[in-house]
Amino acid sequence: MDRVRGAGFLVTWDVDSHDRSSADRITAFLWGKRVRSGGREYVYEGFIGREGVRYLGQSVLFVLPHRLRELRAFLTKCGVQPAVDSIAFI
Repeated sequence: MDRVRGAGFLVTWDVDSHDRSSADRITAFLWGKRVRSGGREYVYEGFIGREGVRYLGQSVLFVLPHRLRELRAFLTKCGVQPAVDSIAFI
C-alpha cells in the first residue's frame, strides 16, 4: 500500500467506550466487514482502504481534502465530534 502524502487533514476522535453501538458502526466503517448470507460472502471495503486515506493510529487518520467531508459526516452521524487540523506529509 502506498503511503498517502501531501496537504491534507489530521482527523482524531474519541468514542465513549460504553456506547458499543457507535463504536461498532465506526469500526465497520473504517475497517470494513464481511457478511455471510445465503451461502455467499459479501465484502464491504473499509474507509481506511480507500485512496487518499492513511491510518496513523487508534482514532487517528490523515485524509486528503476530497475524503474529509465523508469522514466528518459519518462520525458526526454517529454522535462523535472529530477534531480536524491541517497538516502536510511530505
